[in-house]
Amino acid sequence: MSGGELEGEPQGQELPCACQGYLRATEHSALVSARWLGRADEAAAEEAAAKAVRYSLDLLPIWGRVVLGSMDDSGGLTPGAVVGAGGLEVDLALDPLEGRGVVARGGNGAMSMIAVGEPGKLMTLPDLYMRKIAVGPRARGVIDLLRPVGENIQAIAEAFGRRPNDVTTIVLDRPRHHDLVEEIRNSGARIKLIQDGDVTAAISASIRGTNDHLAIGIGGTRQAVLSAAALRCLGGELQAQFWPTSRREIEALREVGIEDYGRVFSTEDLVPGDVIFAATGVSNGDLLRGVRFLADSARTHSLVMCTRCNWVRFVDGIHFFARERREEVRLLGY
Repeated sequence: MSGGELEGEPQGQELPCACQGYLRATEHSALVSARWLGRADEAAAEEAAAKAVRYSLDLLPIWGRVVLGSMDDSGGLTPGAVVGAGGLEVDLALDPLEGRGVVARGGNGAMSMIAVGEPGKLMTLPDLYMRKIAVGPRARGVIDLLRPVGENIQAIAEAFGRRPNDVTTIVLDRPRHHDLVEEIRNSGARIKLIQDGDVTAAISASIRGTNDHLAIGIGGTRQAVLSAAALRCLGGELQAQFWPTSRREIEALREVGIEDYGRVFSTEDLVPGDVIFAATGVSNGDLLRGVRFLADSARTHSLVMCTRCNWVRFVDGIHFFARERREEVRLLGY
């Protein structure tokens, strides 16, 4: 072992990884958007989150190209925007506030999230729908988006050594999923219907302790790439297929070089190369706790993952609002 190297540490990294720097952006976004919890103003919550992400990213030594971001001009994070103070080139997929409706209603499970990829690696996709199926490492390799849902659930149950009625499936509560929900019910599996957050659902299906095993349904392209980035870090699997609803959407796919819109994309197709994923809870969920405001501080709960560093970290942060602190730092749970 050469000088300066520690047994068990990753070898061959010439420069320190900047993965934890991106966590500051999601923490900042969560802190400002959590102020809008239950105030029935989706647009204001989204705008506050986007501006916070933009501000934090502009402090980092990166030249970051937004590949997937806000569809409106909230915070200057539309696709094609460039962020950062200059330096390392990266591609970014952003969702400053997944669950803006959740925040407006005062509900659970909203998060701020960022995926960071190597330049030119994250797929550039138009804003339309994709069919998706996501599982964790235990069920990786046994799913097939083109097979009937019941067969996938049976395969997942076998991978876990369980029965189909022990499998919990997460589905967005949308009219377009009416037939899908009936298929799942007929398979005997349990169903968790959620109002928002299909990236959160994909992550939950990949982390033990949530009691979720499968996330399935139709959602946006941005959410597909963010989910794929998270599952690359977790060792899970995502399969996705475009679900165009008009000829205009088919033409939009052709404009970015996708002729076969029926192709099933894998996790590695959507996010090849090294990837970083960071997320911070805005409101309480099964995966992350939401922001808790105290007298002169706030507490956040975050997740940061990196394929280069080969780690998954849950981060409990305390953020003081003043230099002169009146509050004591408390251990988690006290």
